[in-house]
Amino acid sequence: MKKHKINYRLQAFGTNRKSKIVAKREISYEIKLATKLLLDELCFNWNKSRLETQINSSIDASDREAFLALSKQYQSYVKE
Repeated sequence: MKKHKINYRLQAFGTNRKSKIVAKREISYEIKLATKLLLDELCFNWNKSRLETQINSSIDASDREAFLALSKQYQSYVKE
C-alpha cells in the first residue's frame, strides 16, 4: 500500500495577519475503495431489509397494489 501523502500550502491572510501553513492529508486509493465498498454494502442491506419489512406489512394489510409495487422494486435486490 502506498503511504499517505501530505501536501503543504502557504496561505497569506491580509497585510496584518501572519501567513498560515495548512496541511492536507490524502488517503490512499485502497482505503478509499474499501470504504466505498463497505458503504455500498451497508446501504444495499439496509434498503433490502426495509423493502422486506414493507412487503410483509403490505401482505398483512392485504394491500395488493402496494405489494406488487414493492415486489417489483425488490426484484433488483434478488437478481444475481
